[in-house]
Amino acid sequence: MTDRATLDGWTPEIGKGVRLEEVIDKAFDYRGNVTVVRTDGSETVGYLFNRDRDTAVPFVQMFDLDGAGPISIPYSEIRTIRFTGRDTAAGNSYAAWLRAKETAKAAKRPERGPDSTPPRDA
Repeated sequence: MTDRATLDGWTPEIGKGVRLEEVIDKAFDYRGNVTVVRTDGSETVGYLFNRDRDTAVPFVQMFDLDGAGPISIPYSEIRTIRFTGRDTAAGNSYAAWLRAKETAKAAKRPERGPDSTPPRDA
């Protein structure tokens, strides 16, 4: 498939070691706009939010750039899907979120230096 850290800009060639179903699953998980290229050459740009391959006629659903939709496109009409929009969640893994949370927590702690220890009574 692809070893890319991000799918931004990826234009897979279906059939060259890449299955349409795999690309559709990646597009479904992608948090940016994609361009669905149909077998007739037409293109729909927008956000792919649903897919169902377990129906008599497998399909994807998306909203176009203007928010119109949902637009349903059968798998049989899809030539490829290009990852044309920026993935808004790229680099936002749970581990990154956890690191940011720990950094913020550490920044709120009072500093403990030599002057912060209360004096002892002699």
